[in-house]
Order: sequence, then structure tokens, then C-alpha cells
Amino acid sequence: MIAFVDRKSGDIMPTLLMITPENSEINKFRAHQLNNFTQLTMPYLAGFVPEEYSIRLLDEYTEPILFEKVDLVAITVNTPNAPHVYSISKRFRELGTWVALGGPHVTLNPEEAACHGDTIFVGEAEETWPEFLKDFLSGSMQKAYTSLHVPSLDGLPIPRRDLIVGHRLTSGAVFASRGCPHNCSYCSLKKIYHNEFRTRPVDEVIKDIGSMPNKYFVFWDDNFFADPVYTKALLKDLARLNKRWAAQVTACSCEDEELLSLAKAAGCLYLFLGLESFSEQGLRDANKNFNKIEEYGKVVNKLHRHGISIQAGIVFGFDSDTLEVFETTLKACNNIGVDGVTASILTPFPGTSIYEQYKKEGRLLDVDWDHYNGKTKVAYVPKRMSHKELLNGYNEFRGKFHSWSSIVKRISKSRVNIFYTLAMNYGYKRAYRNFTRLGFGERSDESLGHRIAQHSRNWPR
Repeated sequence: MIAFVDRKSGDIMPTLLMITPENSEINKFRAHQLNNFTQLTMPYLAGFVPEEYSIRLLDEYTEPILFEKVDLVAITVNTPNAPHVYSISKRFRELGTWVALGGPHVTLNPEEAACHGDTIFVGEAEETWPEFLKDFLSGSMQKAYTSLHVPSLDGLPIPRRDLIVGHRLTSGAVFASRGCPHNCSYCSLKKIYHNEFRTRPVDEVIKDIGSMPNKYFVFWDDNFFADPVYTKALLKDLARLNKRWAAQVTACSCEDEELLSLAKAAGCLYLFLGLESFSEQGLRDANKNFNKIEEYGKVVNKLHRHGISIQAGIVFGFDSDTLEVFETTLKACNNIGVDGVTASILTPFPGTSIYEQYKKEGRLLDVDWDHYNGKTKVAYVPKRMSHKELLNGYNEFRGKFHSWSSIVKRISKSRVNIFYTLAMNYGYKRAYRNFTRLGFGERSDESLGHRIAQHSRNWPR
């Protein structure tokens, strides 16, 4: 970025580069998926930036970083990207650029992050980010800014979606609430945010959505149905905009028929449901006892009756999981007609109860943070299989789930949004084939079925 001059005052404007990072391995993992909506954090924070700055957004999923001196670089950091971000920060600091780091990993590991940036942000940034930007202009910036109380979600700026490069069809993301009332064992939300569920004013959310040129968008909420009274009021106004959207909810919240009817009338295409496991013990391991496996089929049928597709969140690697879990889950998803699956490897993120448990039990592998991505690597020692068997089983599940036989079987049961479902599954199928072709992830020459037969006699009972 070159220096910019304010046309009115003639003053040189400080240059601000805001980076959404993505390491090369996850970039390749996501390639060809059709639902890669842009991350909202940086466009949202850009809305707070005063006019004294010349600002640019950069998303590594769509363009590479050109390392040249700018006045200020801000980077949001999640755990698997931490080593990658630290290397980016090092190169910019060597150029004389001031580097500010924020995001979930910084909040959970502030002492570590402080060694790699000039300023860090701990916690939510609605108040601290504008404070820092003002301090930077006067040259009085601090080493750390910490959110000490719960920020209000009233009167928030509209995200700077006009600054997004690429993502032409997938730049639509918005949030209506923050937080979640549940306490899943693998989730760090309670440590990242203040432990208080909040909502934005309905009229401000509608204005935000109405400002998007996209017909399709996603709600970035952690649990969009957490407050049904609020959500119903929002959906009634949203129906006027003629948009199409998706959101993340819990299976138990889908019992509300009125909520589902309003969601469909407001343009809901699909809902992401964190089913997590088809094992009762697995759900107990996840501290997700509010999920009822015997109700999964009914929930799926209910959503389909309302014309809404289901993207199920599945996690592999709970302490009760054996090598059979992959085939059992595949059959269950096919039998109940789940439209799509986002499968993940259980990951003990810092700040979660399972991280503390596995650390105490000596089960955390001596690996870098980039192993904590939940997709291509394993960061701990599972209880009833090896970490390599977990990774191989996860990869084989992805391959089988996105085979044409599985896709056809599920679509024949669902018959909802068929074109969309085909497109999404085909995107995931291409992504899986591309990723394995490139040789990422540990693989075994043995089939999963052979390994099950070989190891079943040693499973704990």
C-alpha cells in the first residue's frame, strides 16, 4: 500500500491493512467448496475505522499478501492460524509496520500473542478497537487493550462489504446475536466472549441485511434460534427483503413449528444443526445431553416438511468413539436423509474443558497450533483408536459421504432444494478429491473395514 493524501486537508492518511489470514493447507482443503462465505470479522471492524485512515481488506483465501511497508496492519487470529499469523507479523514488523493482533487465539493466549505483535486485543473489540485507532493517530497506542465489560450491540456500524475483494457471491454475512446459552465441552465461546447472550436491535439487523447486494447470505450467529421470541420478530421483518439465507441452530430448537414456518417464509434455505454424534456416550462426552439421537430423524423430517435443508455438524474422536463410529455415522446420515455434513475432528482448543482434561491426562500431542484445525490433523491421543486411525477414518467418511451413491440416497429421501443440495455436495466432493490428490493428510493402505476387524478385539468394553 502506498501513502494516501486526504483531498480536503492535504494531510497524509495513515495506511491500514486488515488481514483475514488462512494458511495454505486449509486454503487447499476449502478449495472448490461452494459455501465459502467470507469471514465477517474484518469487514465488520472496518466499519469502526474513522475517515482519517486509508484502509484495505485482504483475505488470504482470495489473494496473497504483498509484503510492503504500511503504517498499521491488523490481523485476526484463530488457533490453527497462529503460527502462520506470527510469521506474517514478523515480516511486517521487520519492515517497520505496527502490527495489531486480535481474535479468539489472542484472547485465550494473550501472553503468547504479545510476543508476536506490537498491540494485542483481548476479548470483544467494539470499544477497544475504536479506542486504539484514536490512540494510533496520536501516537499513544498501548501494548494491550482488554474488554473489561459487556459491550452493547446497539448502534453498530454496517460492515464495509464494499472493501471485500473476491467472494463476489459469498460476501453476505451478518450477525443478529452473540453467544450461546449452552456449554459444550469442545467450545471456547464462553472464554472468547463475555458470558452473556445478547441480541442486536431488529431494525438494525434488517438495515444491515438490506444493505447487502447479495441475494444469498448467512447468519454468523452461534445459535440463531437461542431466543425464539427475538428470532420470530426478526424473521417477520426479514420476509419483506426476499433474500435466501442459512443459519446455525440446535436440533432441540427446531421443535418450534411456528419458528420453522417463519424461517421458511423469510427465505431460509438450510440450517446447520450441531448433531455432533450418533452415540449417547459421545453426546455426554460433548456435554450436549440436550441432543436426543432418537429425535434426529423426526427433526430432519420436520425441517424437510418446511422445505428447509439440513447441514449436520458431526464430530469424530470423542472418548467413546471406536473405529466403528465412521461407518455407523455414515449409515445413520444416509438413512435419515441428511442433506449435507460438515465433519470435523474433535479438537481440544485452549480455553475448553477438554483441553484441560487432556492436558491433565497427558494426551495432548507435542505439536504446533496448526494441528488444531479440526480438518487435516489431530492434536491429541484419542482413547479407543490411534490419532492416525482417527484421521484416516475421518477422511474415509468424507469420501464415502460424498460418493454419488450416498448423495443419491440422501436426496431421494429429502427431495428438498435438490439443485442446491446437489451443488453443495458436488462442491464438497470436488474439494475432497482435490485435497487427497494433493497428498494432504495421513492415509493408510488398509481399508477401514480391515482395521475394524483387526482392532475390535482390543477395544475397551
